[in-house]
Amino acid sequence: MSVLLGCIADDFTGATDLAGTLVREGMRSVQMIGVPNGPAPDVDAVVVALKSRTAPVEEAISESLAALAWLREAGCRQFFFKYCSTFDSTAEGNIGPVAEALLEALGSDFTIACPAFPMNQRTVCKGYLFVGDVLLNECGMQDHPLTPMTDANLVRVLDAQSQGDVGLVDYATVHRCAAAVKEAFGQCQASGTRFAIVDALNDPDLMTIGEACADMPLITGGSGVAIGLPANFRKAGLLDNPEAADKLPDIAGHAAVLAGSCSRATRQQIEIMSAKHPSLKIDPMTLAESPQSIAEALEWATPRLADGPVLIYASADPEEVQAAQDALGVQRAGALVEDAMADIACGLVTAGVRRLVVAGGETSGAVVSGLNVAGLRIGPEIDPGVPWTASLSETPLLLALKSGNFGAPDFFTKAFEQLP
Repeated sequence: MSVLLGCIADDFTGATDLAGTLVREGMRSVQMIGVPNGPAPDVDAVVVALKSRTAPVEEAISESLAALAWLREAGCRQFFFKYCSTFDSTAEGNIGPVAEALLEALGSDFTIACPAFPMNQRTVCKGYLFVGDVLLNECGMQDHPLTPMTDANLVRVLDAQSQGDVGLVDYATVHRCAAAVKEAFGQCQASGTRFAIVDALNDPDLMTIGEACADMPLITGGSGVAIGLPANFRKAGLLDNPEAADKLPDIAGHAAVLAGSCSRATRQQIEIMSAKHPSLKIDPMTLAESPQSIAEALEWATPRLADGPVLIYASADPEEVQAAQDALGVQRAGALVEDAMADIACGLVTAGVRRLVVAGGETSGAVVSGLNVAGLRIGPEIDPGVPWTASLSETPLLLALKSGNFGAPDFFTKAFEQLP
């Protein structure tokens, strides 16, 4: 049977988050790292993980269209463009330009944009994105080093980076029923609106939206809106109910955590783990001055692995990040950390690590690329949006790739406690 749902994610942790959501809803899912070359695996959903969130716009469009072409060849019946539940983008994109390119390639002229993920406290009300009880631009995302979010009004944010018009389907319509939402979509499309921001306050809202999107060629949003899609395939008789959609192989070995995200959530998780386990901080200034610091980090970690998980992190508060960016440049500061984390991950695997948690989308992308991971079979969730995965690679690994903003404060320690 061909793949039912083909997904394109703009970063690695976002792809894992989406695939985990689909597995939880009963779809056997695999995450592929970059645009695949070979045939599609025998699963219900494939998520192609790109590193396009902060890439130049034309590069992001080109990679996304290549992923779409492969997914179409795999026989997918519907497509999903996944971005962060905090709508990470700039005035130039890349959410709007990529979504418009995908629409055009599919011969469609309308889709939705719904980043809501209530399980992780992301809700949309009257087109405004909230993180917990505060607006997006007050939650810390305004200080993001690459995609500072200074406006919570998603209609304005998406309109600034799109050629087509942007409308709104608010919660009053969503709370009525799926038929009302579908009718609102039709009205938007008839008026020439290209995107509709859709309000969602809870999971039942997302199920309603998903049902209304059953016939939509392309859906865009965060992982949350995907929870309503498997039911559509099941209703059409295309999806069974596999009992072990999240089953992974047993892989024994040492454990480690690598953290590159500078989000508040990750910094809190680092603080909690550091109180119980050995931890080492690296920073871009030291990396720029001394390439040997990578070898030194591995020399520090190796003798400690037998006693339990170790933590190596480059996360820092906004002032430290700004100082490094001022001294080195934004791109170089980020690249130094990503390259170092990839090299350290390879060294840790050589030292016997087989269970690895990585925090941060850019960091996760660099690590899986460095480890030559072709894909990930998605397993059980640790926290909402963050599952354990088994790597499709020469050396089998258990990997948890965490978006910087996701996970409970005790996520790093809890993750390993859940493994047999």
